[in-house]
Amino acid sequence: MSTAGGRTPLIGVLALQGGFAAHGRALERCGARVREVRVPTDLDGLDGLVLPGGESTTLMLGFAREGLGEPLVEFVRSGRPVLATCAGMIVLDRERLGALDLRCERNAFGRQVHSFEDELDLDGLDGPPMRAVFIRAPWVAEHGPGITVLAAVDGHPVAVRQGAVTAVSFHPELTGDDRLHAALVTAAGTQAD
Repeated sequence: MSTAGGRTPLIGVLALQGGFAAHGRALERCGARVREVRVPTDLDGLDGLVLPGGESTTLMLGFAREGLGEPLVEFVRSGRPVLATCAGMIVLDRERLGALDLRCERNAFGRQVHSFEDELDLDGLDGPPMRAVFIRAPWVAEHGPGITVLAAVDGHPVAVRQGAVTAVSFHPELTGDDRLHAALVTAAGTQAD
């Protein structure tokens, strides 16, 4: 995807842990250039960012080790588009980095053996319901007025938006449905101009 100015958006994928390679492939299928993010300088020049799943405690330890916490918060607050999935959603909540006005409940649907798939209609996403893979997934336990709930399971928010950030508690990189990644690339294209 080339923007009106001719530059293809450059999207970062946090690559400390988790399914970052699958997110990178999805972004490339959507026409983006991809850079793995491991240290603060990897955020320089990015038009958008993906915070993938993994284990939130391990991610927070990695942020502390690499000095990534504050630079990630600054990036999220910059207005550039961000897609946070599963543990990526958790680390942005009030109790961790504080970048989103919400609180996640970790492993809300249960442990690994309680993983499941569901069909979700996400507000603002055209097409059929999205197949959502939930693995030790969180849900949004509470949120402030600036959060828009895009989808819920059993009354619990599992997809939300705050400003330019879309945060979901499932793994869109596992299904081959690239619509969330495509939306990120499209939004990042406006940053690239």
